[in-house]
Amino acid sequence: MKEKESMDGNARHHTLGGLLRGLRARNGWTLKEMSERTQIPVSTLSKVEHNRLTLTYDKLLQLSQRLNIRMSELFADPAETSEAAVTARRSVGRMDEAVRVNTKNYDYYYLCPELRRKRMVPVFTRIRAKSVEEFGELVRHSGEEFIYVLEGAVQVNTEFYDPVVLHEGESIYIDSNMGHAYVAAEGCDEALVLAVCSSADEGLLESLYSLHGDGEAVHAPIADSRQRVAKPSARRSARGTR
Repeated sequence: MKEKESMDGNARHHTLGGLLRGLRARNGWTLKEMSERTQIPVSTLSKVEHNRLTLTYDKLLQLSQRLNIRMSELFADPAETSEAAVTARRSVGRMDEAVRVNTKNYDYYYLCPELRRKRMVPVFTRIRAKSVEEFGELVRHSGEEFIYVLEGAVQVNTEFYDPVVLHEGESIYIDSNMGHAYVAAEGCDEALVLAVCSSADEGLLESLYSLHGDGEAVHAPIADSRQRVAKPSARRSARGTR
């Protein structure tokens, strides 16, 4: 009888409700605290934990993003995922192998394109837009991002902060869910930055591509990419003063 109860308990644990209870217990959260973190009502979470309700894909994605975990972890036994697997993945980022996307505001060079389901996406970005008005609506996507200015000067515009100007060698780290736009700072014709975007969402790269709208994606020709990205821009008019 005890063995049957144990087996039933394990079966319950492998349901979404059991996994949510386990996640909440490991973090010491009440249902209300989890509700505040995920923006999912307490009543809904309670029904899920008691296996009286499941969640739609959109809600599962919302849950994983707000808790900063991969969606696959919502369906995995913690005992099976406690030790991280060594994938031994490696990719050398070369400009001639980057995927280039040209838009009205930016030229993007996505590095290491052969790696799928990356949790970090490195991108060289040449910024041409010179004002928020020219840029248009602020962009938003899941995760966080870091940018480092390689050439020129960049004005960083965000939803909740005053604009800030970054010069060569300076950087910024932001929550990508916050509306943001990078434009060339006053007196600078264009700027080059290295950006690294990160998210628990395994579809991060696809979501970034979707932001480009009608932008054209191509594999960067060797000569073009090395001339326009690896070498300093001859057209740069000013780096700004500190």
